[in-house]
Amino acid sequence: MSFASPLFLWIFLPLVLGAILLAPRPWRNGIVAVSSLIFYAVGAGPTTLLLLLTMAVNFVAGQNLEPDEWALAARRKRITLISVITFNVASLVVWKYFGFLTEQLNGFAQLFGGDFPITHLVLPIGISFYTFHNISYVVDIYRGERPALRQPVSYVTYISMFPQLVAGPIVRYREIADQLPQERTHRLDDIAAGFPRFALGLCKKVIIADSLSPLVEACFSTPGDEMTFAIAWLGAITYTLQLYFDFSGYSDMAIGLGRMLGFRLPENFARPYSSVTVTEFWRRWHMSLSRWFRDYVYIPLGGNRHGAARTYRNLFIVFVLTGFWHGANWTYLVWGLYHGALLIIERGFHKDTSPVSTGHRTARRALTLALVVVGWVFFRSTDLPQALTMIGHMLLPDFTGLTDVVGQAFTNQRLIILLCAVAIVFLPAHPVTGPLLESSRSKPATILRATVMTVGLLYAAILVATGTFSPFLYYQF
Repeated sequence: MSFASPLFLWIFLPLVLGAILLAPRPWRNGIVAVSSLIFYAVGAGPTTLLLLLTMAVNFVAGQNLEPDEWALAARRKRITLISVITFNVASLVVWKYFGFLTEQLNGFAQLFGGDFPITHLVLPIGISFYTFHNISYVVDIYRGERPALRQPVSYVTYISMFPQLVAGPIVRYREIADQLPQERTHRLDDIAAGFPRFALGLCKKVIIADSLSPLVEACFSTPGDEMTFAIAWLGAITYTLQLYFDFSGYSDMAIGLGRMLGFRLPENFARPYSSVTVTEFWRRWHMSLSRWFRDYVYIPLGGNRHGAARTYRNLFIVFVLTGFWHGANWTYLVWGLYHGALLIIERGFHKDTSPVSTGHRTARRALTLALVVVGWVFFRSTDLPQALTMIGHMLLPDFTGLTDVVGQAFTNQRLIILLCAVAIVFLPAHPVTGPLLESSRSKPATILRATVMTVGLLYAAILVATGTFSPFLYYQF
């Protein structure tokens, strides 16, 4: 069930919010938990059983991981932690990467004239996200940062909360633990505060991202012998914008929905395309993923505390995992390695922390954006040959222009949307639109809120009603 579907907008969400408003306050975690499992089951079908199994294992494990002042049974707790993390990672690896592994084994077997059966499992929706939530839960308990939850309903609410279940933001347990047992008040105020943020995300997704989708598809599906400099750059730039407005739109909708339910979910984007270094880009793009890898992988590996060589190794490991976390394809690994290499180069030349003068800021921002755009070609391409073909044409100017297929997809309406998206991207780095819209009472925020809630929301609703919406891009992860 998509946030941008009529079923969700006009049936599911009103019923949930109505129940939240009318039911006694102590019932709200139960309402969120049940509605979230229904939401997930509609799209995931039988793989909902895997979600339930992983929740049961981690909830039980969490009861046995809390530290005590005498450090009793420390070894047993450590073994329990390692075992439950192994279970979580194994579940993710089997369901997400088994088909990829059998493909590689088949390719290796064919070198020797043999054959290995290729088996693809149905990928459970959101498995990458709820696996990271489960790991965060048990690790934060083991570290003593938050106590284990005693009520299963509260745990199910955290893991399966439908705003963030299938595509984030990734909510670390310590970020939400204090909100779970609270009796949330001011329910109408929460809905009033969260709905404009939800509406902003819906406009980003339906009006901009979905409008650009056919143009992206036309560019990236162009055969290699018909690819041109113009098509390659048009496809790369358009996908850069589509992905940002699609995923940041989802995050805005998730944060807005969470607020309407009485929860404050973490921010996930902070105008990333305004960054002047790739290091800064990763502080602004998918921030919840960056924070998760920092807290549960990078810092435990030693972070930057043991010299340059160990720091570079740790960055390399993190971005290999970041690449493969996104999908079972060599293109994601190359994309992760590409960004890891850029971060290592910046750190090696001290460009990650060096001040940027006003005169150099525009040039640095343009260079960073160009590097990010090239990286997105790997991320979007179906395989490495397609990515290398597009990047090759991006580096070799020609005057061939667009093919008929791309030209037909490049309508006047999409040109206007593309120009508007570019204009939005090139706005100053601050303020960030989402938090401004949700919390500020300034005149610009009020005007923006009124525009989104009237013109934007009405246009988005018309597009949804006509069936022009598409699944969120991060649903596949």
